[in-house]
Amino acid sequence: MNLGRALLFIAVPFSVAAHAETEMLPFGDFEKVQVRQIKESGIIGGKTKTLYEIACGDTIKENVPFVYEGATIWATSNAYAKVMGIQKGSCSVEPDSSHDGSGCLRLDTKLEEVKVLGMINLEVLVSGSVFLGDKNEPVTGTNDPYRYINMGIPFAKRPKALVLDYKCLISQDGFVMKYTGFGNGKRIDNVHDEGEFIVYLQRRWEDPDGNIYASRVATLRHRLTEDVPEWQKNARFELHYGNIENEPYYKPYMALLKDGPYKARNSKGEMKTVRETGWDDASAIPTHIILMLTTGNQGAFIGTLGNTLWIDNVRLEY
Repeated sequence: MNLGRALLFIAVPFSVAAHAETEMLPFGDFEKVQVRQIKESGIIGGKTKTLYEIACGDTIKENVPFVYEGATIWATSNAYAKVMGIQKGSCSVEPDSSHDGSGCLRLDTKLEEVKVLGMINLEVLVSGSVFLGDKNEPVTGTNDPYRYINMGIPFAKRPKALVLDYKCLISQDGFVMKYTGFGNGKRIDNVHDEGEFIVYLQRRWEDPDGNIYASRVATLRHRLTEDVPEWQKNARFELHYGNIENEPYYKPYMALLKDGPYKARNSKGEMKTVRETGWDDASAIPTHIILMLTTGNQGAFIGTLGNTLWIDNVRLEY
């Protein structure tokens, strides 16, 4: 991904704290989305499925991979899939109206189904997510889903906080469902699925074999545990720099990502797991940012149907 494009932020004069300045992420006001029309295979009904990208452009009326380079720094859990020759669209992120009547995004945890009698019977749970990065399409299966996601973009700034407008509906069920596309769904008890706001600043490097490593420069991981039915405007979530393991706010889910799951594209164009090797100095300058807003925290194919998150005006405070 082009470094110059990734760092092209638009200054917006929001004031969330004394002497604070925020910068809107490109397309972070969600006033415009680009429409994709995916013609699903006739064997599953032949309907046209509408997908949305956080970008600006004419409607795409072909079953083709979305081209991110030069168009946007955002990707979503929406996807064009081609499984066993069957073409399908999956949409869990769509435009909606915000608190002031302007545009926003609605993210939903949904169940996507592909059923053909005697041939294929797939059910996949998808948590609605938006993130900085891009996807490899078409998705051809459910094995190792993160191989389709290039997570993070080049970034060399040191923001103090993530600021956004949001509201959410979070189920209080004490169980989650797992739908991986193979067999029937599985219920997992004593687990609560929650929405999340995630920001990781990393300093990445690549070894001679193309493997990608990183040190963690800064951390933000906020979980949405219950309904927030009214819009929270200018909600602020602080980034914490350096090693935070001994801080009172530290939670186990903020730990280093030593074994993934996130992947990134190396200099050879190969998808590699990003392995965090340690905490960086609190004064370090990052090379990349991971930012994800999602309706679920249980990982791929696991969650609670009905979790919903609305987001608007996503920006960084300096």
